[in-house]
Amino acid sequence: MSVSSVALVTGATTGIGKETSLALARAGHAVVVSGRRKEAGEAVAREIRDNGGQAAFIAADVNTEEGVAALVAATVERFGRLDVAVNNAGVSLDTGRLADEPTSRFQQMLTTNVLGVFWGMKYQIQQMLAQHNPGGAIINLASIAGLGGMRYAANYSATKHAVVGLTKSAALEYATDSIRINGVAPAAIKTDILSTAIEAGTWDEATIAALQPVNRMGRPTEVADAITWLASPQASFVTGTILNVDGGYKAQ
Repeated sequence: MSVSSVALVTGATTGIGKETSLALARAGHAVVVSGRRKEAGEAVAREIRDNGGQAAFIAADVNTEEGVAALVAATVERFGRLDVAVNNAGVSLDTGRLADEPTSRFQQMLTTNVLGVFWGMKYQIQQMLAQHNPGGAIINLASIAGLGGMRYAANYSATKHAVVGLTKSAALEYATDSIRINGVAPAAIKTDILSTAIEAGTWDEATIAALQPVNRMGRPTEVADAITWLASPQASFVTGTILNVDGGYKAQ
């Protein structure tokens, strides 16, 4: 099946990825919902179809290059092309002070957060260059942790700094190929995972909210709206940018 605009979202079964899939569908894209949780992913794709959109769930694991390459190939096989890619899949593991951190945990984050994005862009760009009417938009999920230091999160911060570097460098390399590459840097977003941690008493909502000048946490839909704008023609002169979605956090 070939459609006018096709979007691929990784880590799309919940949270920011889910809301981004729904928002892109509302904007008129056919959406490939990707992730490891089949039941949850199928539910997101079904919600899109129930609301008149086009969507398919494709199971994938961004922790292997072969898996990422196969995901892009399956997207094109299903819908005929690739116009928008959102590299959202990532992990944030419990960490402590740097000297106490096991190397294995850092390696896990590097594989998912950095190599997963690198492999994603590699095969997404190859497809965007090769197809009829080449070009497209890629949006990577960075973080405010990738824009400065973050105590007790050196490993995570390092991986998100890497995402920022990959995003900006690739944007320069493909600026004349009609491929725009940007990122978003969220602050504290009230995803299901964070909500569960708050309910369990692991985190205090008021304390987290107070970190943002707006005195609240962000909503996944707010990040999704920013991503959808970056993917749109309205952002045609925007590339190499990291858009903060942080309630003013980095203005401090």
